[in-house]
Amino acid sequence: MTARRALSPTEVVTRLSKLGNGWALAGSGDNTAIEKTFKFANYHETISFVNAVAFIANKLDHHPDLSVHYSRCVVRWRTHEPPGISALDFDAAARIEALSQ
Repeated sequence: MTARRALSPTEVVTRLSKLGNGWALAGSGDNTAIEKTFKFANYHETISFVNAVAFIANKLDHHPDLSVHYSRCVVRWRTHEPPGISALDFDAAARIEALSQ
């Protein structure tokens, strides 16, 4: 499993640039996260995506904050302990990014 150590700001920016279009920093302080909005044609597609994210999150034992809407889902990854953004957040985000391809 990927380490849950908080990454330095430089590491976060470097990894974010390699992650894919649409991923950005959100929040501040201990609530800083990496976030992306995924858009879909309808509710069924959105919920299918959410279920796939849930499956991956359970496999990783690392769960994102999700904001689910009719044709979009906002996925937000951050590590709670220790607070910050970890390599595991980026690993999880890359797996979710692959779903959308």
